[in-house]
Amino acid sequence: MNGTRRTLNVPRPFLKWVGGKGQLLGPLLQQVERAGEFGRYHEPFAGGGALFFELFRTNRLGRKRAFLSDTNARLIDAFLAVQEDVDRVIVLLEDHRARHSEEHYYAVRSKVPADLFERAARIIYLNRTCYNGLFRENSKGIFNVPFGRYAKPLICDEVNLRAASAALAHARVEVRPFESVLSKAQEGDLVYFDPPYDPVSRTASFTAYEKGGFGREQQEALAAVASALTEKGVNVILSNSMTPFIRSLYEGRFTIAEVLANRHVNSRADRRGAVSEALIRNF
Repeated sequence: MNGTRRTLNVPRPFLKWVGGKGQLLGPLLQQVERAGEFGRYHEPFAGGGALFFELFRTNRLGRKRAFLSDTNARLIDAFLAVQEDVDRVIVLLEDHRARHSEEHYYAVRSKVPADLFERAARIIYLNRTCYNGLFRENSKGIFNVPFGRYAKPLICDEVNLRAASAALAHARVEVRPFESVLSKAQEGDLVYFDPPYDPVSRTASFTAYEKGGFGREQQEALAAVASALTEKGVNVILSNSMTPFIRSLYEGRFTIAEVLANRHVNSRADRRGAVSEALIRNF
């Protein structure tokens, strides 16, 4: 189909996600290797699912069961639809591609369909054509990113969508809070937490990917969950910004490694670039 980019490097995320881990897959895979053999895989902040898709692509999951969850229902809608009937999602995206314009974008943005597959195609289309590939909602949970002026946006990547669907066939996908992993994860399992990051400054925060936000109280609750999982014998990997607050939550009980990642979401171009991030593990 038109607009399809063919590549063998699939599956990979089909949604562009702020803070996505595509550029940190090398260091993350090193952490997974350090964990050694593990049982099941859990990702309570699914986001774009970069690590899950890479683990599947490189056959590190094998026949292991995976559990992907998030509190963002729009995100989970997209995962579920691609998992259940990718053909239908592709047909709907091709329709959006054929009709793509600024007028069509705002018409799609203004309405949330009742049908799961239409909702999924809507969010993929908006994500692929909105300004800077952001996922942002206002306090009422309404997607509010303006139109992005791309010459040829890749609206329907059929090859990758089919590969992602094949990977998701091995996963259970749900809307759940991150705390629920305590009742799901078992001894020997591997959990990867990729929460909204602690802001490095008052103006650098982009934690409101979902209308509830994610502040210091939630960061503290997450650290408590990571400690409880450690007591259960569950392997934990966690990424976050390398701030004094985050270090204070995990120092002494976890190993903290520093990595550099390029971040491009900032209203000022001179403040974009490589930033220090923390990869935290309990093994």
